[in-house]
Amino acid sequence: MINSMIAGILPYMPKKLVWMFSKEYIAGQTIEEAIVNAKKLNAEGVMTTIDVLGEFITTLEEAENNKNEYLQVVDAAEKAGVDGNYSLKPTFFGLLIDKDVAYTHIREVVAKAASYNNFVRIDMEDSPCTDMEIEMYRKLKEEFPRNVGLVVQSCLRRTHRDIENLKAVNTEESPVNLRVCKGIYVEPEAIAYKKYEEINAHFLRDVELMFQEKMYPGIATHDTPLIEGAFKLIEKYNVPKESYEFQMLYGVTPALRKSIVDKGHRMRVYVPFGKDWFGYSTRRLKENPKMAGVVLKALFKKG
Repeated sequence: MINSMIAGILPYMPKKLVWMFSKEYIAGQTIEEAIVNAKKLNAEGVMTTIDVLGEFITTLEEAENNKNEYLQVVDAAEKAGVDGNYSLKPTFFGLLIDKDVAYTHIREVVAKAASYNNFVRIDMEDSPCTDMEIEMYRKLKEEFPRNVGLVVQSCLRRTHRDIENLKAVNTEESPVNLRVCKGIYVEPEAIAYKKYEEINAHFLRDVELMFQEKMYPGIATHDTPLIEGAFKLIEKYNVPKESYEFQMLYGVTPALRKSIVDKGHRMRVYVPFGKDWFGYSTRRLKENPKMAGVVLKALFKKG
């Protein structure tokens, strides 16, 4: 209850105060700042995925502007020599307004990345978007077999079946590339697992299925039991290091991240930036009120 109250109050606090916390977890407000921070991660042996903050737009004009910004981001990051790829949210391109327009915009971004022999990952949003985003991934993978990936959420009851269905587009030359995460969206119990143990068990079950099918998983977690479980699966299936990667959020558990890199595993960090940092921060607090306690501690720690 206290965390929920804090999460409700924070959006009305001065932005400068909220930024004291947010800047630890957001790579900047401009692409130039994001590139500087991405290159710092590269120097630590860590790959990145750059993401422009924003989602749930209301006009197609915004969608067009967002596409143009992404095209500029790809050019800027490639010119700077960043070792990383790109993530995007389809609602940022108008998925809930006109899915065909959104597809056209996202295809243009994927084509731009592909022109640099690079890669775009389609983020998975809440459950009303799931089918549309899987459909979009399958369609794009036909044209750009090695340049596009998707996110799946282990908390959803459907996810294991969704991975099974993607076997149809999985090949040795262009394996299905999925970021497996727990999922942050609040969903009904009818479609989502709620217990920590259940979600963790299905997370590892999903990763194991991907190893069995020789897909490429991005193992996205900060949870030590899941990381240790993934290590066991890697050993069990004798998975080559180039056939998977671990993924983490910017600014979160850097010591744990380093320990994984030191063991010789590939690591990628999600690098979010943009002018919508405040909306991103406050939305995430509403979705996950437990984070509010962390925010409060961070603010006090900084005096």
